[in-house]
Amino acid sequence: MRARQLIETLQLQPHPEGGWYREMFRSSAQVLPADGRAARDALTTIYFLLEAEQHSRWHRVQSDEVWIHLEGAPLALWTSDAALRTPPAHLRLGPVDVHGTRPQHTVPAGQWQAARPIVGPGGPDYTLVSCTVGPGFDFDDFAFMQPDGDEAALLRHHWPDLAALI
Repeated sequence: MRARQLIETLQLQPHPEGGWYREMFRSSAQVLPADGRAARDALTTIYFLLEAEQHSRWHRVQSDEVWIHLEGAPLALWTSDAALRTPPAHLRLGPVDVHGTRPQHTVPAGQWQAARPIVGPGGPDYTLVSCTVGPGFDFDDFAFMQPDGDEAALLRHHWPDLAALI
């Protein structure tokens, strides 16, 4: 019920990586990224909602991305370097607790990332986060892990339990 209410109230639309989103802010200031990309808006923010059965597919963004838990179930967020040389790190975003859950995490530019809600019995069946990207998000800077690509093959071989997020 709450997820549907948020989708309607916040006017969220389907996101290509899974879940629901709406851009909330796009800076009018422009910056030139040091990596040679064309000028980008300095900063962008979105609401991003995942329902219990949804996940954010493995993808990477060529700018830093800050995830901030707003409400609902904790979020499992996995990150890995661009070449998948190290095991994906698992973080829990949500209210601060003694087990290491924190409400915010920054994914450095170019790292692989994927996420899904951690839904428990009787708890919320969704997660609402805010994502801030700087330099601002541009779909030209966004790439999915290709199911038939080398990265997906590495993931399936070394971490098969995370392959469902491709």
